[in-house]
Amino acid sequence: MSGNTRHGPAKITRWFAALCLVLANIAVAENFPQGRWVDLSHDFADDTIYWPTADKFAKTTVFAGETDKGYYYSAYNLAGAEHGGTHVDAPVHFSRDHLSVDKIPLEQLIGPGVVIRVADRIGEDRNYRITVADVERWEARHGNIEKGSIVLFDTGSARFWPDPVKYMGTAERGEKAVAKLNFPGLSPEAAQFLVEKRGIKAVGLDTPSIDYGASRLFETHRTLFAKNIPALENVANLTELPETGFTLIALPMKIRGGSGGPTRVVAFVPEK
Repeated sequence: MSGNTRHGPAKITRWFAALCLVLANIAVAENFPQGRWVDLSHDFADDTIYWPTADKFAKTTVFAGETDKGYYYSAYNLAGAEHGGTHVDAPVHFSRDHLSVDKIPLEQLIGPGVVIRVADRIGEDRNYRITVADVERWEARHGNIEKGSIVLFDTGSARFWPDPVKYMGTAERGEKAVAKLNFPGLSPEAAQFLVEKRGIKAVGLDTPSIDYGASRLFETHRTLFAKNIPALENVANLTELPETGFTLIALPMKIRGGSGGPTRVVAFVPEK
C-alpha cells in the first residue's frame, strides 16, 4: 500500500473540513445585510484637537525606509492623552470605583443608534445645553427612544474640525485656556432623563466634552458615569447617518484601568 493511499482518508477529512469552513463563510457573507459603513472617527495627527491641558497626539518615526536587507519597513512611536480626538470617556473618569475603559462591556458600545439633531436650536449660543425638550421633540417624530439604544447628538460642530477656535472656542493651551472654552453639550437633566426614563446604554456627540464648554462642575459626566453610562466625544460625520435604523460600533483602545481611550467609531446603515 502506497504512502498516499494510506493517508488518503485523513487528507480527505481535512479537505472536507476546509471546504465546509469556506462554504460557511460564503453563507455568512451572503446572509449579511446589504448596506453602507460610515466612519464616525476623526483621524489622529498633529492637528487633532485635545483639551487645553492634555498632552497632544505625537507620532515619532522609529524607522521608515529601505532596510539593509533590501525591503521597505516602517514603524512609529505614539504618545498622547487618553482624552483627545474621537474617544470614549469611561465611567471611572468622573466616578470612583466605576468602570474603567477596559471593563466596559462590548455590548454596551455596540447596538442600535439614534441621532438627535440640534444644530438648528443652537444659533449663536456656543454653550447651548441640549434639553429634555430637544429629546422629546425628536421622539414626537420617531417615537420613544428604545431601551438599550446608543444616543448621538449632532450639534453641527464637526464641520469646524480641526479649527480649535471655531470648534471649542480657543487654540490656546494650558490651564488658563480652559476658561475660554465654548461648545454645546448635554444638560444633566437630559442625561438623567435618558438614563432613568429611556434606559440608554451610551451617549455621544460631536464636541470635545459631553458637558458644555463653560462647565466647571461637569454635572452631565457625573450623572451618566454614576450609572456606568460611557460617553463618546469628538464624534465625526453624524450628518451622514439617518436619525434611526443603524447599528453603532465603538471600540476603544483597551487600556487597563484607563479612564478613556482613542476609539474607532463606525456605523452600519442597512439598505431599506
